[in-house]
Amino acid sequence: MFWERKLGSWAEEIRGTAPVPLRVELWNGQQLDLGADGETRVTVRVPRASALSYLLTPSLYNLGRAYVEGEIDVEGRSSEIISVGSELAKRSLKPEGKFGRIVRSFQHTKKLDEEAIRYHYDVSNEFYQIWLDENMVYSCAYFETGEEDLGAAQLKKIDHILNKIRLRPGQTLLDIGCGWGALVLRAAQKYGARCVGVTLSQNQYELATERVKRAGLEDRVEIRLQDYRDVTGTFDRITSVGMFEHVGAQHLVEYFSKMRQLLADDGMAMNHGITTTDHKNGETAYGGGEFIHQYVFPHGELEHIGTVLLAMQEGGLEAYDIENLRRHYAQTCATWAENFEANADKLRTLVDDKRFRIWRVYLAGCAYAFAQDWVSLYQIVCTKAGMAPELLPRSRRYIYDAQ
Repeated sequence: MFWERKLGSWAEEIRGTAPVPLRVELWNGQQLDLGADGETRVTVRVPRASALSYLLTPSLYNLGRAYVEGEIDVEGRSSEIISVGSELAKRSLKPEGKFGRIVRSFQHTKKLDEEAIRYHYDVSNEFYQIWLDENMVYSCAYFETGEEDLGAAQLKKIDHILNKIRLRPGQTLLDIGCGWGALVLRAAQKYGARCVGVTLSQNQYELATERVKRAGLEDRVEIRLQDYRDVTGTFDRITSVGMFEHVGAQHLVEYFSKMRQLLADDGMAMNHGITTTDHKNGETAYGGGEFIHQYVFPHGELEHIGTVLLAMQEGGLEAYDIENLRRHYAQTCATWAENFEANADKLRTLVDDKRFRIWRVYLAGCAYAFAQDWVSLYQIVCTKAGMAPELLPRSRRYIYDAQ
């Protein structure tokens, strides 16, 4: 009776603020509708009284954990589930203190970073192939018109990057965190570059190496299972796409210093990565960041664009072109989430139920976070400090003329 009274009070409070298209089904057959005129888009089934605590303190961490660990069952489209969960969090919790945009930092060593990367990326190549595009690009796409399909938008993103850094035939390119090799393959095939791609993921390394061989590009593309900190040599161009989120706040200057060390004096680099929109470097509010850290990206850290630019300058690099692609990432993640939903039956055969649930809410949650301006995505073109006047045209026209 105690839990039912608490739930009843909570439901009345939610309805009194504004209806939410949610139905709660209890273990005893009781049903609560929180939507206007009984509208239901999401159904939460609570199998035991003890699980009600997750609903009564509905942080994104609590709700996500309850779903992932099987404490509750949820029915509905993943985008609707995230929308309803976020509404519950906003209505019930204060966006401060424990549920605010708190700052976390983690220890980063080569061993810990390798373990974190393999936890996230070495699920299985087939798992990613199902919901990514045909080239398996796992980063923000570039929807130039907004009407492109995912595959076209991902190729446009790669070309957008390579045009920004003015890649030319015969130049050497280092791709830090090369994924399954899409960028280095494109750089060699279309732009005639000689490329090195490094990754810490065994699965990515194996498939990228196979793709290079299949494309007949072994003389121009080398894939390495290697930490970027161990790379030596000099490169005309350097790209880092969706990797620096794993570096850690305490190592950003070291990261950019290493990039400067590897860059030719007349070279150009481009860093493409997710940032927090909190100027104090806080993570996503309402417990969303806590969920990500525990279940999705161990040791991942997001910094504000101001912090990133400061670290870049301290590392000896000068930023010359900065572009915000937040809207593009919202569309990218929404498309990934839709692909995931459309192929749910197949995906369930590849991973256990917990992993399936983690990825389902993670992809939809990311789409929501980018749409809400909780996180962002910036591409930064940089050179060694003081070198750019001789390298870059005075306007951005060269980027778009190349397209």
